[in-house]
Amino acid sequence: MNCWTRALNSALYAIERGYAVFPLGLNKTPAIRSPHEKGHSCRGQCGQPGHGVHDATTDAAYARQLFDLAPRAAGYGIACGGKFIGLDLDRKNGVDGCTTLHQLADKHGFDIPRTTTICTQSGGFHLWLSVPDGVTVSNSAGRLGPGIDIRGTGGYLVGPGSVGKSGDYRLHPQRGDVGVQPVPEQLLKLMLPAPASRPARRYEPTGDKSEAALNGLVRVVLGAAEGTRNDRLYWAAAKAWAHVDDGHMAPHEVERALVDAAVARGLAEAEALRTIASARRSTAGAA
Repeated sequence: MNCWTRALNSALYAIERGYAVFPLGLNKTPAIRSPHEKGHSCRGQCGQPGHGVHDATTDAAYARQLFDLAPRAAGYGIACGGKFIGLDLDRKNGVDGCTTLHQLADKHGFDIPRTTTICTQSGGFHLWLSVPDGVTVSNSAGRLGPGIDIRGTGGYLVGPGSVGKSGDYRLHPQRGDVGVQPVPEQLLKLMLPAPASRPARRYEPTGDKSEAALNGLVRVVLGAAEGTRNDRLYWAAAKAWAHVDDGHMAPHEVERALVDAAVARGLAEAEALRTIASARRSTAGAA
């Protein structure tokens, strides 16, 4: 069986397990050339393949199409993000990510879970882990310590059954297919950015027309039903930014008032800020 066929079959098996995949070359980078000029910002909105991890799919038929476009593919990537993340433990150039992880476990008092473990071509390991709903873990290199990279939202892991320039990727022979385990709470805290400290402050309307309008938008957010909080926040933010563009509201007051309302309604501050920023971008684009 050649590398391409092995990679495709392994990718299709990963899809059966619920993972999103896309083809990789021998150098572990996306195997389909981008349809855009260098410096583009498209993440697949154009509808064409060639966007790396943003091509990742759980549709077997589409995965086959992607591999047909990548005749030199020797492996596949598994998209991370959502509830699925990975720890890439490197063991090369005098750095041992496994040792670093054990030191962290001893220092912070957690057990390293016996989870799905992939042996990499460099002699290191990929640990597959799950995180709670609503938690976003970002990609990072060295955040936890030397030799440890985090593969989170927007990142990917090389899947077992792939071949690289220096070797293949395979399930750990002693652990086998043990299933993905939750990330220990103390380790998860180390993965996440420290919360920004700020003095507690609530929006207080002053009574003029602009403040009354903002107060009304705040009430929309505070009154949002479960499951509609983000949608209501986005709508209110878009209305508020339109007032900012008209010169009727101050941007810092809009952001702070809506963030406070969203947090009071149960949304995480970081999530609220992302939604408000997204509404700002859409309002600017419309203008």
